[in-house]
Amino acid sequence: MVGDRKKKLSLGQNQSLAGWAFLTPAVLFIAVMSFLPMIQALFLSFKTGVGAGLKWTGGTNYIRMFKDPVFMQALRNNFIYLIIQVPIMLILALILASLLNNKDLRFRGLFRTAIFLPCATSLVSYAVIFRSLFTVDGLVNTVFIKLGILSTGYNFLGHPASARIVIILALVWRWTGYNMVFYLSGLQNIEYSIYEAAKIDGASPVQAFLRITVPLLKPTILLTAIMSTNGTLQLFDESVNLTYGGPSNATITMSHYIYNVSFKYVPNFGYAAAMSYLILILVAVLAFMQMKVGDKRD
Repeated sequence: MVGDRKKKLSLGQNQSLAGWAFLTPAVLFIAVMSFLPMIQALFLSFKTGVGAGLKWTGGTNYIRMFKDPVFMQALRNNFIYLIIQVPIMLILALILASLLNNKDLRFRGLFRTAIFLPCATSLVSYAVIFRSLFTVDGLVNTVFIKLGILSTGYNFLGHPASARIVIILALVWRWTGYNMVFYLSGLQNIEYSIYEAAKIDGASPVQAFLRITVPLLKPTILLTAIMSTNGTLQLFDESVNLTYGGPSNATITMSHYIYNVSFKYVPNFGYAAAMSYLILILVAVLAFMQMKVGDKRD
């Protein structure tokens, strides 16, 4: 009977069964390790207390968020980084990708590697390096004093505005090369003859960039914008290791505050779970808006 049943299966059905046989362990693993904790965290976000003392309190945690001055400051900081850093990074990455896509440029591989290398740096390591660069007796202050721009060392990390600028500079330095690789990959699919034809027609490099490169890379730009938005709203390492969230929570991010609420202060996992779900909602809403605005396919 088993042999007859096997004979009745077509080649496509056998391939489908083989595919599901390979996929099922991974699907189960993801469901148990990812989706189940997400569901548990959702229920946890409606509770307060610690351990066995957890009590169902409804939407109290969600209401508390918007009355919490530290969380509101963290939310503002995340959007400051998002609005300023992401456009600068993506535009710079797009320009660099266009320049390094020139087939006549010598040492293209060297330049591409050099720009991408910061992305391979450890998150903690690069945050510590930037912190040392911008300390009062760091390299940046030393150079500014030598050039006569400053008379004494400036405490970049001790003032809210300058501390945010340092975080933005660090993010641009690390992630520009990462996004540049996506754009370079997209540019490989654009026929170089299109640029040559535009050049013959009298188009300047700027016109070719705006009217050929940008429109044809629109799907890739949309992808990087969504990924960068997601990453910025979950920003953690820079706030923790570069500025410690200071001065006076002026640079703290939502993920940093969630960590503090969970492990640094008196643990309140219900409140931390509620804040985590707000980040999830923000990421989903912004990604949906970017898809609607950026994807014009019929």
